[in-house]
Amino acid sequence: MSLFLLQDPETTPENLEEVVSEEKTLSIFNLIMEGGLGGQIIIALLFALLLIGLYIYFERFLAIKAATKIDKNYMNQIRDNIQSGNIEAAKILSQNNKSPVARLIEKGISRIGKPLDDINTAIENAGKLEIYKLERNVSVLATIAGAAPMIGFLGTVIGMIIAIHEIANSGGQIDIKMLSDGLYTAMTTTVAGLIVGIITYIAYNHLIVRTNKVVYQMEANSLEFLDLLNEPV
Repeated sequence: MSLFLLQDPETTPENLEEVVSEEKTLSIFNLIMEGGLGGQIIIALLFALLLIGLYIYFERFLAIKAATKIDKNYMNQIRDNIQSGNIEAAKILSQNNKSPVARLIEKGISRIGKPLDDINTAIENAGKLEIYKLERNVSVLATIAGAAPMIGFLGTVIGMIIAIHEIANSGGQIDIKMLSDGLYTAMTTTVAGLIVGIITYIAYNHLIVRTNKVVYQMEANSLEFLDLLNEPV
């Protein structure tokens, strides 16, 4: 295109720079606006899903991070109190420690004196509840990660339908400008769907990894507590 512009006697280097600058100012916003109403609705939907996904990620990330915080001497203090027969002090210590591990140990302490199987069952049930709390709304991220690319693909199909409709009504006079709305809709929605899907998929897997670390921490401390109860007096 620049070769033809240079051959035009009315085209000066200044005009050429203006043409190039105009081509470079095409922004993502312009692409979305030129995609038509269908593309704009799908982009808005995907943007809303992205905001929801980011909110869930950061809310869960902070909650899981707080769940991993526990005093390194907590289990040693629990051991000392139980071995000395000071069960009430061990219970108060667990109540003051706001972590999933402490809540499991508190549940086990409250069952001391009952058969070991009952204590183990109580801890397991409490652990399931704690895991449910940690994983709250995380499945929504997985849903968004799977649905976003499909919504983007829906926009692609709508864009192709628009383009085919324009071709059918062109009367044989096919112009790329005529097809631009459908093509813009198809491309922008596809890219947006993939971006939202990739971001939420990574966020979902990161939360799963963090949650698994907390679950391992709970299991390790629960086993340590049960072993403590099995130790001879």
